[in-house]
Amino acid sequence: MYSEKVMEEFRNPKNMGKIDKPDAIGEVGNPVCLIPKTKIYTKKGLIEIKEIKKREFVLNHKGVYDKVSKTFKREYKGKIIKVKNKLGINFITPEHQIFAVKVPKTYHFFHHKNKKRLFADWFHAEELEKGDLITYPILKEEKNKKYISFEQKRKKFDFKSKKIPNKIKINSDFLRFAGYYLSEGNIREKVGKTYLGLTFSSKEDFLADDAIKIINKNFGIEAKKKKREKQNTIIVEINSVWISRLFIKLFNKGAKNKRIPLELMLLSPEKQKNLLYGLWMGDGYFNPKRPRAGYSTISYELCQQIKTLLLRQKIIPSIYTEKEKRVKGVNHQKSFRIHVGERKSLEKLAEILKIPFKLKKPTLTDSWFDSNYLYIPITNIEKTNYKGKVYNLEIKNKHSFTTESLTLHNCGDMLKVYLKIKDNTIKDVKIETFGCVSAIAASSKATEMIKGKTLEEAMELTEKEVADALDGLPPIKMHCSVLAVKAIRKAITEYKEKQKKE
Repeated sequence: MYSEKVMEEFRNPKNMGKIDKPDAIGEVGNPVCLIPKTKIYTKKGLIEIKEIKKREFVLNHKGVYDKVSKTFKREYKGKIIKVKNKLGINFITPEHQIFAVKVPKTYHFFHHKNKKRLFADWFHAEELEKGDLITYPILKEEKNKKYISFEQKRKKFDFKSKKIPNKIKINSDFLRFAGYYLSEGNIREKVGKTYLGLTFSSKEDFLADDAIKIINKNFGIEAKKKKREKQNTIIVEINSVWISRLFIKLFNKGAKNKRIPLELMLLSPEKQKNLLYGLWMGDGYFNPKRPRAGYSTISYELCQQIKTLLLRQKIIPSIYTEKEKRVKGVNHQKSFRIHVGERKSLEKLAEILKIPFKLKKPTLTDSWFDSNYLYIPITNIEKTNYKGKVYNLEIKNKHSFTTESLTLHNCGDMLKVYLKIKDNTIKDVKIETFGCVSAIAASSKATEMIKGKTLEEAMELTEKEVADALDGLPPIKMHCSVLAVKAIRKAITEYKEKQKKE
């Protein structure tokens, strides 16, 4: 897609940075934004972009958390791009840059082994099409905390409750039980009787026994098992106010509000296998015959967190939303479903769940992982009209952030050129570029081409000359050379106007 000269200029850009006390500055670019309800990955969980504040930490395209340095909002009326893939749907302004792979529409690139040779880059939303690939980051940040501290203060007239350890070890038992609670747990808080309960099916006696064993071994509390024959269920009841309060503090209560705390989200992928086991054995299923697997929850936050856990295991999920409905007189709340159907992903999930499953023969796939990213196809992309507020963030280091389904640059192609001028000649030039490979290469080459030239000569530089000096740019990237030339011309024009006034 890119010439050798483009790649050389991109890898070793010239004249990048600022000039102290420049004589002229030219800034050009395209403001880009998202609709208010777009959810962004932060250390606190998924937060709508309209609610994100300065100094919040968001997940960048490198899979680590980065600080928000500024927030923006503006009124917008015009076209907006709807981008859909397996992970969800987002609505963004046409110039917003997405970390993606542009796939040539030829038979050669029908198979993913050939697509793997393509280069991920920042593309404007309006440049992308159905079948192009979204490059989505795997959470790389890791902090293996060994204990959870839990302060236990008795309430007035509480003389009987048996305390649990003040330091809870985060071991495989605890993580497995946490998964059971997130899937099957409920907490009842009553005066004189607060307890945590787990509800399993009658066929899951082994899970009930495992939960009882964990509570006794790690907390020194005896749990009760009750069988309800008519309902075909088994209830595990843990009468401990302190275990109940600990789990409310860590995981919240109520099926719709449950979530995984940051301490567990940052554990190593190896340790998180125990958490996934407990979660999936509770509310998930695995069918080795069809073969496929799935998980269902009414907690949006938990669904997205499980997606993150799966990505860290190199398991490809698809996310679906089921609307609220009434079936056979029973009301069903809005739910979020995770589907796993890709064969290698099923093998990895089966290994975690200790279920016999082996891939018999290679199968075609449209998605895959490398060490840092999941590559998934755009399943639909279309333009729609929008009128209202739109929002954006400025991110301190990597200038990117992550939504439920996209990796986004925090700005459009933005160029800021600084000129040092003496005797009508450009003695020095520096440029700051936020953009794709072509934007960086074109701006670097343009600065080389005007250094030492007169202002009149620099004004005559054309975008074609810049592109030719790079042995050409892809047609969809020609706007990058235009932007570099515009920034230079703007700097010179404003400098001349200032000189006239003086």
